[in-house]
Amino acid sequence: MTKPKIFIDGEHGTTGLQIRARLEPRSDLDFIRLGEAERKDKGARAEALNAADIAILCLPDEAAREAVSLVKNPRTRIIDSSSAHRTARGWVYGFPEMAEEQSELIARAPRVTNPGCYATGAIALLRPLVRNRLIPMDYPVTISAVSGYTGGGKALIAAFEDTSSKDYTRANFRLYAMGIVQKHIDEIQMHSLMDSRPLFVPSVARYAQGMLVQIPLQLWTLKNKPTLTVLHAALAEHYKGSEFVEVAPLEETRAIGVASSLDPRNLEPEALNGTNKMRLHVFGNEKHEQAVLVALLDNLGKGASGQAVQCLDLMLSRA
Repeated sequence: MTKPKIFIDGEHGTTGLQIRARLEPRSDLDFIRLGEAERKDKGARAEALNAADIAILCLPDEAAREAVSLVKNPRTRIIDSSSAHRTARGWVYGFPEMAEEQSELIARAPRVTNPGCYATGAIALLRPLVRNRLIPMDYPVTISAVSGYTGGGKALIAAFEDTSSKDYTRANFRLYAMGIVQKHIDEIQMHSLMDSRPLFVPSVARYAQGMLVQIPLQLWTLKNKPTLTVLHAALAEHYKGSEFVEVAPLEETRAIGVASSLDPRNLEPEALNGTNKMRLHVFGNEKHEQAVLVALLDNLGKGASGQAVQCLDLMLSRA
């Protein structure tokens, strides 16, 4: 039986290296690889792209658009890990757990766009609650998040690791995108089924990878004033039986951080590093009618390379 041919365009970038590492031990795939000089040769890249059964693009947005334009072979399927096509028509959003039919859509798709890391966490929390009318589509959602610096690619990695870099920083934590313009916002709004634009405040800290995405809710402002139990039940039902997305039990969530700020059960953004897992929590205070939804994931795992490989396996299942 012929093995599927896989080409990772941009395999030496952060996401590309992670995807390659996840796929390298497998014997069921045949890899197309280019030498250093060929990687910069448009003709060689075009040949590799068109020879692949599935091409995985790990490129900046403009380079990803160019790569797509080079594909003339109708049998070449694409997974794009950039943000170039996350809201584009004709592309299937590569978050398999997002909707009941999403895995099958990905499995049959010629073009799959890999979600952003922040977006994966935010959509995972919001979409089931919007669909169940627990959060109105026009609700003014606020999202805050912290990620390790690898999410920013080579430039941000250098800023935190390379003391010789002109952009090197000694900061341990910093906010960014304070102009309230950020590439994840449009995909979050679209795929969370929101009519209103979320207010998104991202931040980066001095650790390599892992992230927490947080959505506070004033429950008293919501029409049906859902309880924590109702919110949790909606999420648990949506992800029931999922291999990669877990909704933490309310009992476990209620115990986190109650005894002390030093409680080892406090959420740590690095807790799921190296996995394709995501864990969702519903925190809150019933008396004050307030809740905080939290998604924990590896920004290079379920937020990037892990999810890309998950989509690849779905696509191969219908090859």
